[in-house]
Amino acid sequence: MKKSEIRKIYLEKRKNLSQDVVFLLSERIFENFINFFKPVSNQKVHIFVPIEKFKEINTQIFIDYFLSRNIKVFVPKIVDTKLISVEIFSDTQFETNNWGISEPFSNEDSEVLDFDFVITPLLYCDFKGNRVGYGKGFYDQFFENISKNSKKIGVNYFNPDDIIDDVWENDIPLDYLVTATDVLSFSVKSE
Repeated sequence: MKKSEIRKIYLEKRKNLSQDVVFLLSERIFENFINFFKPVSNQKVHIFVPIEKFKEINTQIFIDYFLSRNIKVFVPKIVDTKLISVEIFSDTQFETNNWGISEPFSNEDSEVLDFDFVITPLLYCDFKGNRVGYGKGFYDQFFENISKNSKKIGVNYFNPDDIIDDVWENDIPLDYLVTATDVLSFSVKSE
């Protein structure tokens, strides 16, 4: 199936989820992430802030957990058509941008590239780790620049089902997908 078709299908599936289901599935995804990856103090996590109107996974659960355990948290911000990584703290001030995305006020790029985990938004991921996002390509560009040892982890309500037919050479696959029922690994990395 083509990305455009998959995008349409999974945007619709997400739209039909109730807020209660979003919360419940987000909790399960969070638990699966913590149990599988076991993040520890001083690790660095890049994680998206959810767009509520698109019923994205509630990553605030992750962010609160990380900050309470001295895990360094970085969030994306689009500045001049480029995704930068801003470090946040429990007292960081946020604003809503033109797309309805909550971002930190700061435009200061942390310039950190050696994240332990990059928790990535997506609409769909297939069995090979290929992802369908919103189609802007920000994360593929971001993935090109981060350390090869950074674990690229997608989080999704839905398990892989369909194959993405129109993967192209600049698409960078994920290393893992965490759902409410499973953690799938797509590549073997040396620890």
